[in-house]
Amino acid sequence: MSEKVLIIDDEQEFTEALAERMTNRGMDVSTSSSAIEGLQSVEEKVFDVVVLDLQMPEMDGIETLKILKKKNPELQVILLTGHATVEKGIEAMKLGAMDLLEKPADLTTLTEKIKKAQAKRIILVEKKAEKRIKEIMETRGW
Repeated sequence: MSEKVLIIDDEQEFTEALAERMTNRGMDVSTSSSAIEGLQSVEEKVFDVVVLDLQMPEMDGIETLKILKKKNPELQVILLTGHATVEKGIEAMKLGAMDLLEKPADLTTLTEKIKKAQAKRIILVEKKAEKRIKEIMETRGW
């Protein structure tokens, strides 16, 4: 099963190059050039992982991460940045980011992180479905 990945980054040339390389590795990759566009994409399609730029002009990665996790707690987010700080990394992890990588991220490392993120999302979705089924079984009295 191919990983469904959304890259949200305002650096279009970087985004296109990364998307092409990830697609060549068998991933189903979509791109958005802004946080607003990315949030709309997440509303319309199901993704396993969002690869999110930390610094963008209209809405930064931390704000975008907050909205993504609020709307879809199972969605896995990997932040990418050219300006990593320990404080931002800690804040991102507290908000539910799976990882924070510095640009230019090594593609092998990013691919491994994406595969782990997809596996984690599958487990979370299965647990949520299992809990829902258990609740239905208990309330229906079967």
